Amino acid sequence: MAAGGPVGVRSFAGERELTAAELRGAPVHWPRPSVLAASLQALAGVGPKSAEAAEEAGIQTIGDVLRRLPIRHRDRQVRQLETVEQGETATVLVTVLGSKPRPFRRGRLTMVGVKVGDETGHLRATWFNQPWVAAKLDPGTELLLTGKLTGRGFTVAEWELVAAAGDPGRESENVNLARRTPSPGQDLPPATAPSPRGQDPPAGAPFVPVHPATEGLRAQKIRDWAEQACQLAPNMIEGLPAEMRARRRLAGIADAIKVAHFPETAEDLDTARARIAFEELFLHQALLATRKRTHRLARPAPRLGRPGDLVGRWLESLPFEPTADQLAAFDDVDADLDSGEPMQRLLMGEVGSGKTVVAVYAMLRALEAGFQAALMAPTETLAEQHALTLDRLLGAEAIPFSLLTGATPAPTRKRALNQLATGELGLILGTHALIEPRVQFARLGVVVVDEQHRFGVEQRRALDAKGVEGMAPHVLHMTATPIPRTLSLTAYGDLDTTALHQLPAGRQPVATRLVEEDERAGAYQFIRDRLRDGRQAFVVCPLVSESEKMPGRAAEVEAERLAKTEFRDFRVGVLHGQMRSDEKAAAMAAFAAGETDLLVATTVIEVGIDVPNATVMVIEGAERFGVSQLHQLRGRVGRGEHASVCLLFTEEAGELARRRLRAVEREGDGFKLAEVDLELRGEGEILGTRQSGLPRFAVAELPEDGPKLIEARDEVLALLREHGSLEAPELGPLLDAARARFGAGAADPIPL
Repeated sequence: MAAGGPVGVRSFAGERELTAAELRGAPVHWPRPSVLAASLQALAGVGPKSAEAAEEAGIQTIGDVLRRLPIRHRDRQVRQLETVEQGETATVLVTVLGSKPRPFRRGRLTMVGVKVGDETGHLRATWFNQPWVAAKLDPGTELLLTGKLTGRGFTVAEWELVAAAGDPGRESENVNLARRTPSPGQDLPPATAPSPRGQDPPAGAPFVPVHPATEGLRAQKIRDWAEQACQLAPNMIEGLPAEMRARRRLAGIADAIKVAHFPETAEDLDTARARIAFEELFLHQALLATRKRTHRLARPAPRLGRPGDLVGRWLESLPFEPTADQLAAFDDVDADLDSGEPMQRLLMGEVGSGKTVVAVYAMLRALEAGFQAALMAPTETLAEQHALTLDRLLGAEAIPFSLLTGATPAPTRKRALNQLATGELGLILGTHALIEPRVQFARLGVVVVDEQHRFGVEQRRALDAKGVEGMAPHVLHMTATPIPRTLSLTAYGDLDTTALHQLPAGRQPVATRLVEEDERAGAYQFIRDRLRDGRQAFVVCPLVSESEKMPGRAAEVEAERLAKTEFRDFRVGVLHGQMRSDEKAAAMAAFAAGETDLLVATTVIEVGIDVPNATVMVIEGAERFGVSQLHQLRGRVGRGEHASVCLLFTEEAGELARRRLRAVEREGDGFKLAEVDLELRGEGEILGTRQSGLPRFAVAELPEDGPKLIEARDEVLALLREHGSLEAPELGPLLDAARARFGAGAADPIPL
């Protein structure tokens, strides 16, 4: 359920709103967080076996129970038996009238049946495949049953034991916790006092929480623990500053948590979840802002001044005019490089939008200021492509640079390492080989990390540590994955962001078509016509070679098949990541030189490949790829003067997969497509894999709660402007609450 609606200060079920003055003057309750850090076994009815099952479900402490909110609430209005119609699902409060039943079998079903009734009538209630229920059904036992009335009686779907026969107390395993939730006008017992046994209010609370259960942990048991834990909720750390809560009319976190578990009205539930969602987003933004500030203050960065003659000459030598977005990116980079604080900027770009030009600009700024620059790419193929692009972009500027990968010959490697250490070599490109301990820089000033999400935290940290002693290098992160703002604020909220939307002059739109299998022959004829016109084409396969465990078209087999059949009159090449470096380089060079007409490849060509004469992209098994990956693959064509096409073939595409493919077919704007992908798959998968730094929110949902995220971000920035730090005493335990919610290490210096 996405949280929504306004949030009032203590505005739940008949409570009067408090003014800011009343909040400030109210008696202070000092929370004791250690109470919530206590073991789950501190709660009544939690033994070692239950605690073990709970730990497997991620519940170890009382605080964990409070944060394990219900996945839904069952709307339960208790009915009398005489009012329930045939075929209707209802909840009834009944007493066991017949003798204690015994389970019996009917075919494959195990059944338990017993006569039950209330003051308006009686009937037979039946449980299926729950033989253990029979032991609970002594005559006189009071039950709350939810199920369906049929011609044969009442089929029980959910049930709760209200009171065992002859016992006014509660049974320890199956407790009617909804009865502990007060009706309007009733008061909760004091937060620290347990409910007295045998003194429950009448049954019939309208909402019953359904907590997320596991195979070894029933929802009813979690509900029992939650009701006990809610008595201790006032010991939760209040992370939102008092002034903000009063201004935004937000309830306290303890009240919101209790109502989120046990609401009295649907409006209360929406209000509570909205308040919790806002706090989650606010606290996470606070951590990101603190991490960003900590990194910037930890070490200074070299001031590179304003652009000089080298950059000016290079810009004049470019055979094209930079787009307005690129010029704006230059300005962002200039401001960062002259700030004295380390640049941490994420450059997001539409496929083919010219990110490399911005990267070269940043690196040349370092060179003209007397510093070194490095560009790190995740694969050898991409690093080699960057080297070719850099050689072309530098043009008349005789700027030496080296390429350092795992395939670099030993003599070349040794020479490059020596020149880096002495400062003779100012510019280097490479893979993770750049972070090896023996790679030492004399004056590293700017680092560009391409496809940065494909590097691990420690890899990025190692390159960051190679700056001038006592100083941090400026870092520009690049990604060809357009990222929606809501996701960029959560996954990369500790980075400044720059987006390139415009395509440089000369780029062609790519028409995309989802092709059915019976249209394959016609598609092949279309491709042959393009090849005869002198154009080239890619065919991307999901696999390198055939596999019994993972069926699908494989590049090696498909290349051989196409060369012998549909494209026997053309030159067919193959490229995949398992080839030797020299083989990959030769295959790519042959295609770039026009010596290969059709290149069958894997996703190794996803980024960095620039062949203007390639105008057709065929993607086999398209349903296996994410939306952003498909968009990047089709971005390999349309780079020249000729109209280009992307053809999507599927194998076994389900409903959701077809919706994604239709979105790719319909939408050519990568940023709009990313929003669609976020809606279809959620924030965890938008980048192709769940990022380790992406938060798991309990209530907040993106993109639905995007407006709340923007508000939370604005509140954090306003607090920083006013107080200079989120650790100011006036803000209370804000960061303590944030670290408690998202982990103590979440505010460590930025791992980039």
